[in-house]
Amino acid sequence: MRDLSGNILILTGPPGAGKSTTARSLVMASGGPAVHLHSDDFWHFIKKGAIPPYLPEAHKQNEIVMAVLAQAADGYARGNYFVIVDGIIGPWFLDAFRSLERPMHYVVLRPTVEDAIERCRLRGGNTLSDPEPIRTLHKQFSALGRLERYVIDTAGHSPDATFTAVCAALASGRFRLSSTT
Repeated sequence: MRDLSGNILILTGPPGAGKSTTARSLVMASGGPAVHLHSDDFWHFIKKGAIPPYLPEAHKQNEIVMAVLAQAADGYARGNYFVIVDGIIGPWFLDAFRSLERPMHYVVLRPTVEDAIERCRLRGGNTLSDPEPIRTLHKQFSALGRLERYVIDTAGHSPDATFTAVCAALASGRFRLSSTT
């Protein structure tokens, strides 16, 4: 993989898409220094008054979390790190990143809804496993309009195949996010 120091990759998709697994592989394969910002951590920093981010009443909280996440990504990128922001960052959250003056890439991983639910179920621990919010979030990523060109269909992909597809997407330059997209 080429050196993407100073670039930010927003690696997104519904729960169970393989974002974190792919992000870890990208960091290891990076041609330079790299940082993996797992967006879930930024919600877990809220120790009192946290609202599950998939609930409608969490909108204001989610905007704040995205702003802080974007600032952290920008800080690392200014330090010449390749920054992989891994999380559920749909078009509705991109405004927090638009003002950053760094090369930005946007990759949406899209598995089947059945695969996403099964992967979340198998994870265990304190992670989202309720099929209804997973279905809802999957649906939100199923028709992205003008951002559809940033989607990689990962139905049936192994983690290695997803990693390879993301590397090819980055190398193509086609997944670079413009300020008008």
